[in-house]
Amino acid sequence: MSIIGLGGIVLKGMQQAQANRLVAEAIERGVNYFDVAPSYGDAENKLGPALEPYRKNVFLACKTGQRQLAGAKQEFEESLRRLRTDHFDLYQLHAISDVKKDVEAAFSQGGAMEFLMAAKKAGQTCHLGFSAHSIEAAQAALERYDFDSVLFPINFATSMNHGFEGKVLAKAAEKGAARLALKGLAKQRWPKDHPEKERFPKCWYEPLYEPEWAELALRWTLSQPITAAVSPGDEGLFRLAVDTAARFKPVTPDETASLKKYAASLDAIFPEP
Repeated sequence: MSIIGLGGIVLKGMQQAQANRLVAEAIERGVNYFDVAPSYGDAENKLGPALEPYRKNVFLACKTGQRQLAGAKQEFEESLRRLRTDHFDLYQLHAISDVKKDVEAAFSQGGAMEFLMAAKKAGQTCHLGFSAHSIEAAQAALERYDFDSVLFPINFATSMNHGFEGKVLAKAAEKGAARLALKGLAKQRWPKDHPEKERFPKCWYEPLYEPEWAELALRWTLSQPITAAVSPGDEGLFRLAVDTAARFKPVTPDETASLKKYAASLDAIFPEP
């Protein structure tokens, strides 16, 4: 896998020709990790045709927000059709945030995991994982099943201000699950009436778009014990992430100190629980 993944939400609302060009550019620049979900508007419909010429050479990850077997099966099959593939390299429970509503429901009799495990056994997906924004839910899921991967926020501000990702990374490592990063280019919650908000309509948080801070923050994320980071839902930020990866080097102690000072001034997207 490339250390940067293209988050499929980038393609939401694009014309097909534009989506085709962006995917081709990503492939040309060495990106082979693509992540998408049914909840990203028309992103699957755009990614499927764009990725079709390259499908055999990429790592395709998809997700389901459904927690019951029937719903998960339906989403899985619809995603296969839209993405013009016969299997996923990784299929994930999407955005688990509540132990009872998400984790326990997915693992109940007739729950989504019943179908996902059968799909893996049948070769319809090579790996199973989940994405989460909750420490408690992520740890509960890792206790329930030997997931192959965890997609979790690994962001300088949430880490330095609150230690948000530490327990989840440690648990994932203990369980042998690959760690994949979200929110590497997140700055903070959108300040009220921020003039740049309309510039990033697919980002629910204020992203780091200042090149110097953006590159430093993403290098911090890539310096953690992870496999790859998924870019935000913006074409320009995706390119910035690929540029950063191309010249990546681990952050230094002085750079980390600068980030820590910067983080203290921010309203991190995930405050201390």
